[in-house]
Formats: sequence, structure tokens, C-alpha cells
Amino acid sequence: MRRPPLPKLPSRLPVDGYILALVGTVALAALLPARGPAATAAEGASTGAVALLFFLYGARLSTREAMDGLRHWRLHLTVLACTFVVFPVLGLAARGLVPEILPPTLYTGLLFLCLVPSTVQSSIAFTSIARGNVAAAICAGSFSSLVGIVVTPLLAGLVLHGGGGFSAGSLVSIVCQLLLPFLAGQLLRRWVGNWLLGHKKALGYVDRGSILLVVYAAFSAGMVQGIWHQVSAPRLLCLLGVEAVLLAVMLSATWYGSKKLGFHRADRIAITFAGSKKSLAAGLPMASVLFGAQAGLAALPLMVFHQMQLMVCAVLAKRFAASAASAASAASTAPEAAVAGAAAGSAAVTEAAGDVVASGGRR
Repeated sequence: MRRPPLPKLPSRLPVDGYILALVGTVALAALLPARGPAATAAEGASTGAVALLFFLYGARLSTREAMDGLRHWRLHLTVLACTFVVFPVLGLAARGLVPEILPPTLYTGLLFLCLVPSTVQSSIAFTSIARGNVAAAICAGSFSSLVGIVVTPLLAGLVLHGGGGFSAGSLVSIVCQLLLPFLAGQLLRRWVGNWLLGHKKALGYVDRGSILLVVYAAFSAGMVQGIWHQVSAPRLLCLLGVEAVLLAVMLSATWYGSKKLGFHRADRIAITFAGSKKSLAAGLPMASVLFGAQAGLAALPLMVFHQMQLMVCAVLAKRFAASAASAASAASTAPEAAVAGAAAGSAAVTEAAGDVVASGGRR
């Protein structure tokens, strides 16, 4: 009996070009960190870039669409629970790894990673590839981003306060740099929303360039203050292992947990991709506000996790798509087989009836 062919992995795993740009920015900050007046200018530009980012988030995010998605409230509550309950609980449980496996600085970054909202773009892309519920992924990602503007700082205040990562000053900075620009964008969306939609490509460069500026300023400050000497190569390898386990646990929890909750396959795919991801675009600016000079170390776990989730979810999405294609093919051939069987059965009955009639005639 011929063995079924093994599923093929994609020939090229998705190494995100933007991650390469981030790595290049980190290398630049390590070789040429901003000092003195240049550091002050970089910090001011970074503050303005963060405010601009969240203004653009608010101006582009359709609150009506996010609220309309609440009609599928069970799915959205499931994604929110994964993002803002299960992830933080796992992050707190990982405290037992300090200091033997993770140093306190990297653990703080890991815990912060667990508080960040879900990503929108990659959740939608992978859900589409896997033939899941794309509309649900759009609403879930958007709603998570909307909720994360408020919930992530609140959670940070609760779980990071003891470690010195959060203070009243951080709260004021979050309100001024994140929440107020976001609300201003929402208020002005009526007038600027269409213009922003018409210049998506250019604004994409603004988004990414702003984040690169934030990363450069944060990592430069870390280099000047010497905080990178606190991390060794073995500890970074430990971080990779811990994050691989974290991603595996969340992917399993979202996939099998959504099945237990009674969701059908398309919704389970959306929950899996939206509930297991973390947003680099939202997390990096928040880290710069919360951690200041130590934002580089705090953001490192998020940057690693982001690339890891892209690579793993690309493989999963292709497997889900192949499985859906096989199921669709089987479903399409089943009616044909049934029709053929019925036709054969009908022919047999007709033939038998003819034999009976013929034998009756001979009698």
C-alpha cells in the first residue's frame, strides 16, 4: 500500500523584511548610539513619533466596524480572554524562571509581551490563507487593538508596578502620548479618514519609519547606560526556548479550546491566529513610554516573538489550507459517488424487475 506523501513545508520561511530593518536599526544603535544633544533630539523625535503613530491608529480604525463585530461576541470574548487573561497568567507563571533561566530584565520584557494587544494585519493574512473566517479576524484584531489602548497600560500598572516598570509618571506619559493622540485621531477620522485611506502606502512608510526611530532611540539609550552587558548569549538562547514554549501553548490552547467551546472550523482558525499573536506595532511605542532607557531590553522579547509567530503561523496556515482543500475535495466527490451508486442501484432494480416480469410471462 502506497504511503501518503508527507506535507511539504514552504520552500521559504517568511523572514519579515521589516524585522531585518529592525535588526539593522539595533545594530546601528549599538555601533553609533546617540549621545549628548543627539540623544536629546532622538528622544524628542521618538516622543513625537509615538504620538503620531497613535494618532494615525485612531484616525484609521473604524470604531463602527469594531463595534459591529460585537454581534459575534463569543468569538471576540474568546480572543480577548486569550490576549489579556491567558497570556498574562502564563507570563506571571514564568516568574519561576527568574533568575536561573531568565534574568529579571528579560523576564520584565517577557511579561510585557504578554500584555500587548493582538496584531491585525498578520492575523487577517494568515486567516485568509488558512480559509478561516476573515471577517471575524478583522473585527477581532481591530477590537483587540481598541481595547489594548486602555487595557494594556492598566495591566502594566498591576503586574509591572512591583518590578519598578510602571509608575504614576508612566501613566501620565501613556495618557499624553498614546491615549490622547488616539482619541484625537478618532474624533478627526470623519474629516481625514478618506485621505488616509487614499495614501495607505505612504503612511505605511511613516508607520514603520516612526517605529524604527523609536527603536533607535530606545536601544541607543540602553547602549549609553550599559544595560546590554546584563544579557549573555546563553540567556538569549533561554529566551528563545521560553518563547517557543509560550507560542506552542497559546496555539494549542486557542485551537483546541475553541473546539471545546463549540466553534466551527473557520472561526477556530480566526481565534487561533488572532488569539496567539502580539502586535509589534503597538508594543514597541508602549515599551518606549513605559520603560524609557530600558525599553530596548523590554522590547527584545516582543521582537523575537513577533518573528517566531510569523514563521510558525505561516506553516500552520498552509497546513490548514491544505486540510480544507482535501475536505472540500472529499465533500465534492461524495455526492458524485452517491449519485453513481444510486444510479447503479436503480439499474439493478430495473433489471431485476424486468427478470421478474419476463419469468411471469413465461409462466
